[in-house]
Amino acid sequence: MSGKMINRPLLLTYFYLLMYVLLSSGVILYNKWVLSPKYFNFPLPITLTMIHMGFSGLVAFFLVRVFKVVAPVKMTFEIYATCVIPISAFFASSLWFGNTAYLHISVAFIQMLKALMPVATFIMAVLCGTDKPRCDVFSNMLLVSVGVVVSSYGEIHFNVVGTLYQVTGIFAEALRLVLTQVLLQKKGLTLNPITSLYYIAPCSFVFLSVPWLLLEKPAMEVSQIQFNFWIFFSNALCALALNFSIFLVIGRTGAVTIRVAGVLKDWILIALSTVIFPESIITRLNIIGYAIALCGVVMYNYIKVKDVRATASQLPIDAIPERISKDWKLEKKSSDIYVPNNGGGLSSDMNVDEETPLTQSSRLSHVGRSSIGSHGA
Repeated sequence: MSGKMINRPLLLTYFYLLMYVLLSSGVILYNKWVLSPKYFNFPLPITLTMIHMGFSGLVAFFLVRVFKVVAPVKMTFEIYATCVIPISAFFASSLWFGNTAYLHISVAFIQMLKALMPVATFIMAVLCGTDKPRCDVFSNMLLVSVGVVVSSYGEIHFNVVGTLYQVTGIFAEALRLVLTQVLLQKKGLTLNPITSLYYIAPCSFVFLSVPWLLLEKPAMEVSQIQFNFWIFFSNALCALALNFSIFLVIGRTGAVTIRVAGVLKDWILIALSTVIFPESIITRLNIIGYAIALCGVVMYNYIKVKDVRATASQLPIDAIPERISKDWKLEKKSSDIYVPNNGGGLSSDMNVDEETPLTQSSRLSHVGRSSIGSHGA
């Protein structure tokens, strides 16, 4: 009986990890299928992202205001204007650019480019003053960059426009993460996954409406776009489910486990994409370049975890558990970026796995800097 009691939490943790990997991969593949002209043919990434945002915001509204599952935070106009609005703007941008990349490059190549996330986050952190230049980290970033360049050189269907969209989305996401840490931590504001969606999804929706009016609304008026309610509803629901799965995983595992799961998910996604989308071809140079980049990411993760442990060892014993959990959750997105994407749905795996505010929010919120995600998403 005691053996069963001991194993049950472990089995539940593995179940949550499995659900995260499946949902994260599924949302990205689903988004690609919906947006690709060769399949469902809904080449309107901003519209798709707005659907995700609207759905997530609506669900969060009902959970907060109607069913009162969680209580809203004390949000002043000053905090909303100086924190929520700029964070929502960069979150919306990361989802917009990340999802637009689906129209031009393959899912496999997108996942390889996502290895740049630690580089982008480190650069933004240094520019914003939240991190300091370090030789050991710089060498890892250089290794990651070399790997991505090699992988890009080996890409058969290399597309400059799609690559620029994806890289821009990655840097927008990195800046959002840094701003989330700087602004919300400074204000002492803590948002859980639901309140994160509640405040950020509607604001992101408004930001996305501007490029939508200029770029996609005219196209929808002159061309015949198919709209299937169940396709878009299930797509948005999957993005929302991904956010909740990430929240559950974060609550039961450490940084190392989450990062390993993220790397595993990337490999699975790259393999699945070549099966589901036959036009997606992986070359030997792709694999070599991605392997080089992953070596840099793994080394970076090791340095960050070692830093957290060193910091924890200098704290009073009674403060260590809470501080470790906070620091590890804060670091997660920048390192594996399994992403940390969206996308849509406030999820932002960017292209997002739709790892969205919800997920990202959960990581940050436990640390006094709310997240909002995707995710990648």
